[in-house]
Amino acid sequence: MLSKQQIEEEANRLHSAEKNRLQIEATTVRHPEMVIKDSYAIQEEWMRLKQKEGQKVIGYKIGLTSKVMQVAMAIDEPDYGTLLDSMYFDHGCEIKVSEFSDPRIEVELAFVLKKPLFGKNLTVTDVINATDYVVPALELIAARTYRVHPDTGYTRTIRDTIADNAANAAIILGNKKIKPTAIDLRWIGALLYKNNVIEESGVAAAVLDHPARGVAWLAQKYANHNIALEPGQIILAGSFTRPVKVNAGDTIVADYNELGTIECKFI
Repeated sequence: MLSKQQIEEEANRLHSAEKNRLQIEATTVRHPEMVIKDSYAIQEEWMRLKQKEGQKVIGYKIGLTSKVMQVAMAIDEPDYGTLLDSMYFDHGCEIKVSEFSDPRIEVELAFVLKKPLFGKNLTVTDVINATDYVVPALELIAARTYRVHPDTGYTRTIRDTIADNAANAAIILGNKKIKPTAIDLRWIGALLYKNNVIEESGVAAAVLDHPARGVAWLAQKYANHNIALEPGQIILAGSFTRPVKVNAGDTIVADYNELGTIECKFI
């Protein structure tokens, strides 16, 4: 376990790296003995720093929900992070690539809550009943610590990714709101285009067999810290495509068929 001082130091390193748009070496290089509990403590301290600067929590995200990604990262469950108001973008937005480190886009669904979610035995039905609406969403992920260090070749671990707020950097929401009981959420599909070329496609059941199952899992994790998911919060349920790298000049379009599209341009 890392000391309180070490946790604060690592949170400040991540905070400075993001502000300066300068990637740094992975946290586990400095602390190879750290465990996942340390990673979440660093993440929590970093989010506390952001809130002290005036940013507000608007929700949470779930990552690494697919079995393939879990095997690749040598874990047996998803990870999670915090969404802040500074991360929010709408359909049709322009995003400056220079503000993010190694940015990539993922295709997801977002659940917007109307009731609190709290407890350790929550079900998909509980999540559906607590949800006001579901909306197509993109997550912009970034890496404040090098995914692979350009000089040493060191590949960061899941402990590094979790400390790095589970790689979250921004969210882009669509404008088609659907009631969670109006459609079988498992069968919502999407096509992801970059510059008019299809890059990825997927279906929401890839997220733990039901995207609401990820939300239930997340609520149970936060219940361990005596934190409830609150009405009005946005919960990103996890990607059902692999991440696609973006650069300045790229236009991204996610086509959700009858649920509309999300478009954003990177400048």
